[in-house]
Amino acid sequence: MSQEDLLTIRSGEEINWVEIERYIRFHNNGLTQDSMEVKKFSTGYSNLTYLIQIGNWEGVLRRPPFGKIPPKAHDMEREYRILQKIHPVYPLAPEPYLYCEDPKIMDKHFYIMEKKHGVVVDDFLPPAFQEKNTCRVVSETVVNTLIQLHEIDYQKVGLSDIGRPEGFLERQVYGWIKRYQNAKTDHIDVAQEIEKWLIDNIPTSHSATIVHNDFKLNNMMLSPHDVSQGVAVFDWEMCTVGDPLTDLGIALAYWTEEGEAETGLTSVTANPGFIKRREFIELYAQKTGRDLSQIDYYLTFAFYKIAAVLQQIYYRWKKGDTQDPRFSLLDVGIRNLLDQAYRAQKKELV
Repeated sequence: MSQEDLLTIRSGEEINWVEIERYIRFHNNGLTQDSMEVKKFSTGYSNLTYLIQIGNWEGVLRRPPFGKIPPKAHDMEREYRILQKIHPVYPLAPEPYLYCEDPKIMDKHFYIMEKKHGVVVDDFLPPAFQEKNTCRVVSETVVNTLIQLHEIDYQKVGLSDIGRPEGFLERQVYGWIKRYQNAKTDHIDVAQEIEKWLIDNIPTSHSATIVHNDFKLNNMMLSPHDVSQGVAVFDWEMCTVGDPLTDLGIALAYWTEEGEAETGLTSVTANPGFIKRREFIELYAQKTGRDLSQIDYYLTFAFYKIAAVLQQIYYRWKKGDTQDPRFSLLDVGIRNLLDQAYRAQKKELV
């Protein structure tokens, strides 16, 4: 096994790759005797992702972060089961291969899925994407891919059991407020006002659809030959059935615009050529026919929810449960995200 491409491994964050290789070979008799190679290519704040190669065989391993994690968070088994059901009807979702929760193999449960091939636009634009009009095409691809997901008849394809659409939005709002409060480390003036407004103004939800729950540009993979074609959508851990506008709100929150404060989120959409949030909303409305008159609520909630996610991570860092130095700066992003939520509440963003 080669570990040449692995990122720096901090103390207490080691994985026994010998055991992982043994496990993979036990479940796949057709592998060559080539040594296993591993590359960690997830640099996000949440679940960890590794590329595994044995000869011509490739797979992607997903596992929760190291250290203590909140209850029910980073549920790899749930993500694996969802991919089993959604991949046949939405091939952009990777095919899952194996799931394991044996602590003798790894300290936390994990699964292995297929390796998709394409381009993930993360913190910079690849040279090939810098041609005229390319950013607009990428923008439209993101909108269209989200719409395609929301068009799936979840009842017809047997996905009714992955969520409870009745009361979905209310549970989400109360649940994320509780999570933020449980992980609170610093007083931020606007937080309480935002929370009260979210509770007092919960809208009536639209007809339920499959909801990805973390839909954004860098959770997609695009064809390197035709950026109008998406080839993958990743990170299905929180997928459920509920209000599709929560997905739209999250996508818009990650869709940063020029001049916005640092939030700790990775995005290239502030670059020239990408559509603005307002046009994103208009395209989605035109193609789905959904009423977006209350999109400010969903955008406010999206910024608040992302702040709560980062707050949970920052709380773990302050307690010493994780040593990742990036997390020491999350308090700045959390404050700015809550400021964005406040601006969205006041209808200043779209």
